[in-house]
Amino acid sequence: MATLYLFRFDLSSIGRSDNRGCYLRRFRGQGQLEPSWALRRRNVVAVKSVKAFYGGAYGLNDNKTGLICTADELHYVSVPNSDWKLALWRYVPSLRAPSRNHPLLLLSGVGSNALGYDLSPESSFARYMSNQGYDTWILELRGLGLSTTEQIESETLEKQPLVNGSVYENSVGSSVSLGDGQTSNIATQLRQWNKNLISIIDGAQQLGPFQPFVQGVTSALEEFQEQLDVYEKYDWDFDNYLEEDVPAAMEYIRNQSKPNDGKLLAIGHSMGGILLYAMISRCSFKKVNPQLASVVTLASSLDYRPSNSSLRLLLPLKDPTQNLNVPVFPIGPLLVIAHPLASRPPYILAWLKDQISVEDMLHPTLLEKLVLNGFGSVPAKVLLQLSSVFEEGGLHDRNGTFQYKNHLRQGNIPILALAGDRDLICPPEAVYETVKEIPRQLVSYKVLGKPGGPHYAHYDIVGSRLASSEVYPLVADFLNRHDMV
Repeated sequence: MATLYLFRFDLSSIGRSDNRGCYLRRFRGQGQLEPSWALRRRNVVAVKSVKAFYGGAYGLNDNKTGLICTADELHYVSVPNSDWKLALWRYVPSLRAPSRNHPLLLLSGVGSNALGYDLSPESSFARYMSNQGYDTWILELRGLGLSTTEQIESETLEKQPLVNGSVYENSVGSSVSLGDGQTSNIATQLRQWNKNLISIIDGAQQLGPFQPFVQGVTSALEEFQEQLDVYEKYDWDFDNYLEEDVPAAMEYIRNQSKPNDGKLLAIGHSMGGILLYAMISRCSFKKVNPQLASVVTLASSLDYRPSNSSLRLLLPLKDPTQNLNVPVFPIGPLLVIAHPLASRPPYILAWLKDQISVEDMLHPTLLEKLVLNGFGSVPAKVLLQLSSVFEEGGLHDRNGTFQYKNHLRQGNIPILALAGDRDLICPPEAVYETVKEIPRQLVSYKVLGKPGGPHYAHYDIVGSRLASSEVYPLVADFLNRHDMV
């Protein structure tokens, strides 16, 4: 089982001015084989080792090092009418940067945790924006990253005793029990299938050069099996993210950062950008202020129909998923299984790498870190609702009665929409299909990449080797222009 080294901080007596005085140092954590970033502060009260809630989250060089929480602070916010506590990674503003008026919220893609925005010190969108003076927060939606429930916490306590320490969290929101905990027939069948498959793989010692792949598959399947009891509780959809998770996080950030006008800036990658578009649309329809000063979307669209998106390959799975009542889609474990076949000879699944990054845009070590640690599992309901981006009118609500694209024209939020010229998941044609619905005076649109290179795939916009010089400054300049009260 992967291990997550989580640094917790007692923030009860720390004011914002002290927050801005934080600084980082290099260190080697206990049990850690790779150097990592950690916060140096006199009131660090505990280092807690917990089970990582990532599918098959192996560290680099085949070491089970897990993932490091690289933020300056880790906060938790309760979701009303749910027992989930969402993790918020906070990056405090640099003292050397200009003072800003609004905090910044970063939203990740489907199945993604916070790692994508903070892959390394050199490829950290979050750290770059905090160095520009923004109080920067990454939200991990329910079921992803360090977001947790009482059930997950209790299982962690049984496996790994806690060191006394404190976590910064709010007390807003009600606690709802998970139910009787009985395992469904689906979970039982999946568990038995997993056991049989693991037994077959364990006996495949004659595979020679494929042995590392076999070991990775076995570990991923074992971890997936251990989490089945939790997975069957994954009963939410895209609208739950939109109506519950994101508003709870925004309200918490407002209370912490206290912007004078109560507004936030926001950046969304992939589904994160879809959430921002949907929020603007629904608020426009209801004539409610979304409390956003400006928005940046990265490789996002509400309507994929004009494009040849590779996501169309998943559409044939829609009916079987609904008919079989499959509760969860294990994006993380599947990527762990596929990665060796995509990155090593004979490169059977080499085409998968191009879905994430163009050749030479992301160092192989960082790509491996992202693939093995950056994704979790998501409810099938989320993916089924998102599949409506290929239907007439684009993404709709869970009832199919509200098309989110239809009300973007009524919005008044400045938007920067960026697309990657080699993005196979959300091609420029898809991005523009949403952009053209936004009032022209409010939207800026740019396709990243040049005919002779460099080129940008789906993740390259967020954390490639050129993102810090070509993408981050572009985004910061846009936000700076709209960071006004």
